[in-house]
Amino acid sequence: MTVVIVGAGIGGLTLALSLHQAGIAARVYESVEKLEPLGVGINLLPHAMRELTELGLADEIAEIAIPTSTLSYYTKRGQLIWSEPRGQAAGYNWPQFSIHRGELQMILYRAVLARLGPDAIRTDRHFSAVDETADGVRASFVDRRTGAPREVAEGTVLVGCDGIHSTLRAKFVPDEGPPKWNGAILWRGVTESTSLLDGRTMIMAGHERQKFVCYPISRQAFDQGRALVNWIAELRYDASHEWRREDWKRPGRLKDFLPFFERWQFGWLDVPGLIRNASACYEYPMVDRDPLASWGGGRITLLGDAAHPMYPIGSNGASQAILDARVLTREILTHGEVPEALVAYAAERNPATARIVVANRGNGPEQVMQLVEERAPAGYGRIEDVLSTAELENVAAGYKQLAGFDRDTLNSRAPIVAISDRSP
Repeated sequence: MTVVIVGAGIGGLTLALSLHQAGIAARVYESVEKLEPLGVGINLLPHAMRELTELGLADEIAEIAIPTSTLSYYTKRGQLIWSEPRGQAAGYNWPQFSIHRGELQMILYRAVLARLGPDAIRTDRHFSAVDETADGVRASFVDRRTGAPREVAEGTVLVGCDGIHSTLRAKFVPDEGPPKWNGAILWRGVTESTSLLDGRTMIMAGHERQKFVCYPISRQAFDQGRALVNWIAELRYDASHEWRREDWKRPGRLKDFLPFFERWQFGWLDVPGLIRNASACYEYPMVDRDPLASWGGGRITLLGDAAHPMYPIGSNGASQAILDARVLTREILTHGEVPEALVAYAAERNPATARIVVANRGNGPEQVMQLVEERAPAGYGRIEDVLSTAELENVAAGYKQLAGFDRDTLNSRAPIVAISDRSP
């Protein structure tokens, strides 16, 4: 029998590869007719890169991604608040990478087809219903546009990896309603630029009501002495502000946000220049959902954004989906393709990710920028007079522990998926 996976995003594809590595059959069903490299930049933290390395994907990722060297926080005036090494520069056994989300998805997609076979991903199949049988599940898929039946798939368990608007999640919590908006709008883009700082630094500037984040995502551009910079401009509005439903493909309008960043020219960083010169710009409200008491029941569970959509704070969304996939694989290896495996998986991952959802609502590690804004809105001579080194270090260390990438713990712990032969 086969594990049925709904959704060919980062979580679903990582799960398929992990199950295959463990000798467990899987098939992925995707709503769209053709997978395309959509999205903008994301970060793969060391705990996620450990899992992708153990799946044999590190070299391919390293060919196109930027190994992040440093994370630096700045004020709205460009004053440095805090800077820390990241990835292997911080003593991790694995790097941190900044990469275009679509390119990572394509790496995973090609790997699934190569390892599981050309029929392992079934596109143009929108999940519509599932029934449990005596020893498995029967899932129905339809044409997304017409609703016409497309396929009925039988398997041992069903895993919903179908994102923040998960159809499967909606069946468990039909009265949940739309995602929760926190008042912030994100405008995201990618711009070709000269290198910023050392060419491998992730930059965050501003405070909770106005923020700019940017980091390079192209190894090829870096090798040519330039940068392909992923950026996010964020503004927070009052609760009464009208906003449009989240859609990763909705074009943004520069007039809606560029005027607020016109004076953000710090010498080493030209924020309005990056915004104006973007090849494209997309608008997205910052939304999440409340943690669920349960991710399903019986032979059905959720994974990634379908289970725990979170604010894009702390660079953690994709990494947590990858961890979900590995823990679920471990539990299926331990218990078999049975409900007990899904219970054990959710017992570990649900509370862990719920804590991150709540922490991100409080700004996560980015809270240091807000503290400085509140204490020294006009700037400062020395950061130590505003925020102590101990406060800065405690915020950074606390979030790493919460999110599962405390350096010493990660470097020393046993693999999540213990397979003697790790060759893909």
